[in-house]
Amino acid sequence: MTTVIYPGTFDPITNGHVDLVERARRLFDEVVIAVAHSSKKNPLFTLEERVKLCEASTSHLDNIRVVGFNNLLADFVRQQEGNVLLRGLRAVSDFEYEFQLANMNRHLAPEVESVFLTPSNHLSYISSSLIREIASLGGDVSEFVTPIVHDALKAKFSG
Repeated sequence: MTTVIYPGTFDPITNGHVDLVERARRLFDEVVIAVAHSSKKNPLFTLEERVKLCEASTSHLDNIRVVGFNNLLADFVRQQEGNVLLRGLRAVSDFEYEFQLANMNRHLAPEVESVFLTPSNHLSYISSSLIREIASLGGDVSEFVTPIVHDALKAKFSG
């Protein structure tokens, strides 16, 4: 069985993320969306909220699990019995950072391969940070996130 781990902060999960999960589930037996605690990034949503938003946004898919984690990714992958890491590349500018991560992960977990997917063209410019910024200023992000994420963003910024 091939289990792919798709790590990220998912703050919040976007339609670009969902697009990658939908395609990854056709390539792998199981997809684990690994939601990182990531306190350094000062997330808008708590880890529990992000896990729930990821679960709700991918509930229409089978062979998907969503798990929060707060440890070294290489250790988490082993705990989940994963053998592949999935990362998304939106633009050439993402490549250098993702290349560094892949090489470090290969050093820490040589038994795990990294695979990169690009989102569909109409989703390639979406990022969680851009979605948060637009939503915080009252902009409409409904076409970039699932309805449950849209509602959660409106709730966060309505007060």
